[in-house]
Amino acid sequence: MKKVENDQMRREYDFSSGIRGKYLPRLAKGANVVVLDRDMAKVFPSSKAVNDALRVLAEAGRRHGKAKGGTRGV
Repeated sequence: MKKVENDQMRREYDFSSGIRGKYLPRLAKGANVVVLDRDMAKVFPSSKAVNDALRVLAEAGRRHGKAKGGTRGV
């Protein structure tokens, strides 16, 4: 990555009318943020790709009796 020489905000960026935390309630309602390792991000380049793969895995688990609800068997 390129090193930033000046960490000052550019003059053309104006956040004076912004609202802090505007989208926080929406995020708290149902979003789960997961950070992928770089090698997995190459395989799954979008949220849709990750969700599709997880749905296939969840269905396979249900068919084999491994996944029941949201609990994790240890």
